[in-house]
Amino acid sequence: MNRPGMRCLLIGVLLLSALPALADVYTYIDAQGNRVFTDQPHKNAKRVDIPPSNNMTGTPPTRTLKASPRPAAPAPMFHYQLLRILVPEPDATLNNPSGEFIVTVTSDPALQPGHSYRLLLDGVAVGQPGRSPVFPVSNIDRGTHQLSVEIFDELGRVLEKTPNQPLHVQRVSLAQKRVTNPCKDEQ
Repeated sequence: MNRPGMRCLLIGVLLLSALPALADVYTYIDAQGNRVFTDQPHKNAKRVDIPPSNNMTGTPPTRTLKASPRPAAPAPMFHYQLLRILVPEPDATLNNPSGEFIVTVTSDPALQPGHSYRLLLDGVAVGQPGRSPVFPVSNIDRGTHQLSVEIFDELGRVLEKTPNQPLHVQRVSLAQKRVTNPCKDEQ
């Protein structure tokens, strides 16, 4: 066969293969009560109208960005079983004219390398953070204060924190001195 003849034959075969798709569809209920679909008309069969298929136009492809490599995840946070303030005890009253006292803390397990303690008085860091569990505190105003300690890592993440515990500082004021040593009249 020559080339134009092959082309006509190919077109004819393609058209014939598409004919079953254009065939009518019929439905009926058989003797057992089952619904049957067929392309052959049967007595009591009804023609099924098939709506045209849904067509959607494709969306143009969007420009994809290459994902940048994720930075290395930081090491998981270490968890301490226990962190508490040993001295002063919760709700302690300190009677010190200069407002000085020592805070001692403990943790279990012991402080890990790269971790530090930080003392907070009324939510504000007092002194320098460090590895020592003993904090000297001085010149604290009289009144009730909230004391807490936190452990943080080298990245600055807080790993553990004690709940605030109240502390009462009593300092002698000038008004109290006058009551104890009233001025004497020279007469």
